[in-house]
Amino acid sequence: MPNVTFSSPLLQRSVTVFTAGGDASSILSVAEENKIPLPRTCRDGECGVCVVDVLALSGKTMGSRLTDKEKARLAAVGKITPEEIRRAEINEIAPRYRLACQYVIGHEDILVKFTGRPGST
Repeated sequence: MPNVTFSSPLLQRSVTVFTAGGDASSILSVAEENKIPLPRTCRDGECGVCVVDVLALSGKTMGSRLTDKEKARLAAVGKITPEEIRRAEINEIAPRYRLACQYVIGHEDILVKFTGRPGST
């Protein structure tokens, strides 16, 4: 079971929760289940409010691939470059910024950082 650690100025301290990784839980759904105040609006990858900075603590992330919605929204808000999209698709190197509603947690421990300002990390 992977650990997901949330870090934000909105939290008094970092919060680590255990998940059943690989069960199609998104970062956003885990945050909601654990009352983590992660900004969100549409829950569908359209608005970009839930941008987070994700770091795989094992060194290599095995979370979900970028969705088309994620690519478009992250590019539109300047959080991902065409080169990062290419690397993510060809070399399976996950980009740093993701949408919490689109990132399905894999089997690795991750650190999720967010500022609390919608669309900002």
